[in-house]
Amino acid sequence: MGGGIGGLATAIGLRAAGWQVCVYERSDTLPTTGTGLGIWPSALRALDGLGVGGAVRAAGLPQRSGAIRRPDGSRIVTLDMDKVRERHGEPVHLVSRPALLGVLSQALPAGVVRFGCPVDDVTALRRDHDVVVAADGIGSRIRTALFGDRHGLRYAGATVWRGTADLDTEVGGETWGVGARFGVTPQGPGRTNWYAVLTAPEHHRPALDDPDELRRVFGHWHDPIPAVLDRYATSHVIRHDIHHLAPALPSYTAGNVALLGDAAHAMTPDLGQGACQAIIDGVALARCLSGGDVAAGLRAYDRERRRPTQRMAATALMVNRMSQARRLLPLRDAVLRLALSLGPPA
Repeated sequence: MGGGIGGLATAIGLRAAGWQVCVYERSDTLPTTGTGLGIWPSALRALDGLGVGGAVRAAGLPQRSGAIRRPDGSRIVTLDMDKVRERHGEPVHLVSRPALLGVLSQALPAGVVRFGCPVDDVTALRRDHDVVVAADGIGSRIRTALFGDRHGLRYAGATVWRGTADLDTEVGGETWGVGARFGVTPQGPGRTNWYAVLTAPEHHRPALDDPDELRRVFGHWHDPIPAVLDRYATSHVIRHDIHHLAPALPSYTAGNVALLGDAAHAMTPDLGQGACQAIIDGVALARCLSGGDVAAGLRAYDRERRRPTQRMAATALMVNRMSQARRLLPLRDAVLRLALSLGPPA
C-alpha cells in the first residue's frame, strides 16, 4: 500500500473497520509542493464517511463557475458549478495535493505510515498479511507482477507542464487551441494553479527551453495566460507525458491483493477525476472488507468499482482525443457543449 491519496484513504477506512494497517511508502516524507486538485461531490461524500470531509473543505476553496474558451478568449462552453451545486448539494472544492495528503495523514496514528519503505516484491507481503492493497500509482509494480506487461501504460499523445504561479485568479477554466490546451484554477489568495498540454510525440523535448516553448505556443493567448507564463521562473513546474492504462484490467483483485487508484485504472486527467476515484475506491474497499470475509469482500469491491472507473477512464480518454483535434474544430466545440449539457461526473 502506498502513502498517496488512495492508500491513505484506504488506511483510514480499514482502521475504522477494525483492521490493523501498515502503509509502506517509498518516499521519505509527504510532499510539500504540488498543484491543485478538484475534489468532486462524490469524493467529498466519501471523505465525509472517513470523518475528514470538513477538514478537506476547510483546506481548500469552492470552485466558481468558469468556462472553456478559445485562444482569443471567446467562450466555447460554460463550466456551471451552480448546476453541480443544485444536483449534488455542493460544488467542486479545490485543494492542493500537499494539503489533502496532510489532512489524510493526520487522521492516522503515528507509525501507521512507514516512510522510505519501497515494496518491490509483493510475494512476502501476500504471505504475511491477510490483505494487500496495491495503491502504488500509475507505474504500479504490483499490477505488473499480477497481470503482466500486457496491461500497461499507453501514451495518450500529449505532454503536460504543471505548476503554480504567484498570481490571483478569480475563476478557473481551460482554453483549447489546435493541439494545445491551457488551464488555470485558483489555489488561494495570490496563488494560481496552471497546466499546459501540448500534442507531441512521446518523450518530446522542445528545441527551446521550457519557458520559451510555452511562451511561443501560448504567449499570445488571452489573459491571464501570458501573465501566468511571465511568472514561470518562480513556479514549481513538473513536466511529464500523459499515459493511461490499456487494455483495462480484467479484475481489480488477485488472490488477497486489491488494486485501487491509478494502479487499477490510470486515466488521463481530462475529467479531473483521478484523485476522486482513488478516494472512492479506498472507502469502498474498506466497507467491503468490514465484514471480515476477505474473499467475499474483495469480490464485492471488484463488482462495485471496476465497471464505473473503467467507464470513467474511457470517457476521459475520449475527451483527451477530442481536445487534441486539429481539424473540424467547430464540430469539436459542438460535441463538447452537448457532452457538458448532459452533466459532469460529480
